[in-house]
Amino acid sequence: MEYRKANIEDIPLLKELRKKQLLDEGIEANQNIDQDLEQFFQKYLLSESLIQMLVVEQEHGKIIATGAIVIYEFPPTYTNSSGRKAYVTNMYTEEAFRGKGIATNLLKKLVEEARERDIKKMWLGASKLGRPVYKKFGFKETDEWMELEIES
Repeated sequence: MEYRKANIEDIPLLKELRKKQLLDEGIEANQNIDQDLEQFFQKYLLSESLIQMLVVEQEHGKIIATGAIVIYEFPPTYTNSSGRKAYVTNMYTEEAFRGKGIATNLLKKLVEEARERDIKKMWLGASKLGRPVYKKFGFKETDEWMELEIES
């Protein structure tokens, strides 16, 4: 397996992987999000606030997994003086390759990317499928994260 960072040329592939991930999580594809995904990947890859990793199966050159961190800046706190945090997102492994430690290796690489940027805190929202992987890795569940949907 080859682990590499995604770049601008990978955006068409990143869009498809993201849609597969959402469907895999049981989210209905009830609208076209291609343009929104294009804009997101363009903006965040260029600003280097998105570190998107791809896993390439060597024999056929096929992308079989992906994972990313989005780097956010918050006001400094006593427990995080830089205020910088990394949000883990876009974690997806093709079904035939699950259970082989690929997601764990991706997380290790993403943690190293965060460490290189002096980021001390990572957080995520986990699907039921991903929750055991994150717990085993050392992520802890908290009651801190809440979400509000704002209707237009």
